[in-house]
Amino acid sequence: MGHGSHQQSGLSKSVWRDADFDLMGWHDATIHGLSVQPASDILPSLLLDLDYIVRWVHPVPPATRFAFWVSPATLVFDSVFDLVGDLDFTGLTLDLEIDAVHRMTSGDTRPNFSHMPRWHIEGHAFDLTFRAAGFRQYLRQAPRRISRTALSPADRGGCAFTQRGFS
Repeated sequence: MGHGSHQQSGLSKSVWRDADFDLMGWHDATIHGLSVQPASDILPSLLLDLDYIVRWVHPVPPATRFAFWVSPATLVFDSVFDLVGDLDFTGLTLDLEIDAVHRMTSGDTRPNFSHMPRWHIEGHAFDLTFRAAGFRQYLRQAPRRISRTALSPADRGGCAFTQRGFS
């Protein structure tokens, strides 16, 4: 296994890119922070601090609950525009859990933008859509096996947007 690999969880690397999209899944990943940061070009970057579920572990009887290999991660979308979001926190829960991340063709006929896909981050209590050139995801620590889908603030080192994978 190479740089940033973790044999126990099956993780092969700690930095992922949009070319890896079909191998990835964000279902039930918890978002701890969101930041829009200026970039070197004209368009900003959208950064999400989240707990990425590297692998779901099926229960072995007599256990009845899943376990999870989870790593704190920074998900960075580059050259972001047309960002639209919606939050609905009616009730007592304030968790930002992702249901799915969708990548769609742009449908834009302008030459400078036709190659940039539309992204949809569908959450259990929120919704984000935007255009972006692509993404990188940095797993900042080796995954930990836990009984929940999210790490504690102490285990994850608080909220961070570090763009470096663990080695």
